[in-house]
Amino acid sequence: MTTALTRRSDRRISPVFVGILAVTAVTGWATWTGFAEQPGLAVFLFVTAAWIVSLCLHEYAHARTALHSGDISVGAKGYLTLNPLKYTHALLSIVLPVIFVIMGGIGLPGGAVFIERGRIRGRWRHSLISAAGPLTNVLFAVVCTAPFWLDALDGVPRDFRFALAFLALLQVTAAILNFLPVPGLDGYGVLEPWLSQKVKRQVEPFAPFGLLFVFALLWVPEINGVFFDMVDAALRGLGISDFETYCGYDLFRFWRDSNELCTMGS
Repeated sequence: MTTALTRRSDRRISPVFVGILAVTAVTGWATWTGFAEQPGLAVFLFVTAAWIVSLCLHEYAHARTALHSGDISVGAKGYLTLNPLKYTHALLSIVLPVIFVIMGGIGLPGGAVFIERGRIRGRWRHSLISAAGPLTNVLFAVVCTAPFWLDALDGVPRDFRFALAFLALLQVTAAILNFLPVPGLDGYGVLEPWLSQKVKRQVEPFAPFGLLFVFALLWVPEINGVFFDMVDAALRGLGISDFETYCGYDLFRFWRDSNELCTMGS
């Protein structure tokens, strides 16, 4: 097995990731119990930490799939330890996604694990490596929304419910954006192995700007409206209302005055 070709230390979970999980657990508990004097701060820390956990799992999914597809170099690079500091571009994978969440409530696709594609044989394997990351966001969204679509919200505190709704929104936006067939995003990575060499050469120069192009388009009101209609439809399918995601984002921005409807909402 390919995992046997990597050292055990290369696969040991990083203390950095364990620390992020601990922050997620503690702030999640504070959100659930109302322990914090300022509930918005607890929600902010809980959602931010959980979002970073999901980004780590996203990159891990890429690396782990690459490992089983033949790229044993991912172990030596530290990608299997879930340590975000090991990524090729920690700024792109962690810092910018968190900033975009704070600024606009959008799950920015992270993405900076370097896969040695020359070690991998078979177009399906290349496609699966690219798809593994956003599929992790889909799974994360399903887990976050489980209490909603299982109709198991009895006893779940209001603030925790709102926090889960907003966290689910981030996962859905990240999954949709990642799956767009735009150069530089995972969606294009899924398609790329099936394209001709001529098309690949023509598209390659645009890959570094693909994400910027997508976010520029999202500033266009009509496109932004269509995008968030898709997000809202997906969330409604998972049992989450627009009111719950709005109030989750409202709580998350604890430095602003909370909306009275969210404060009074049940």
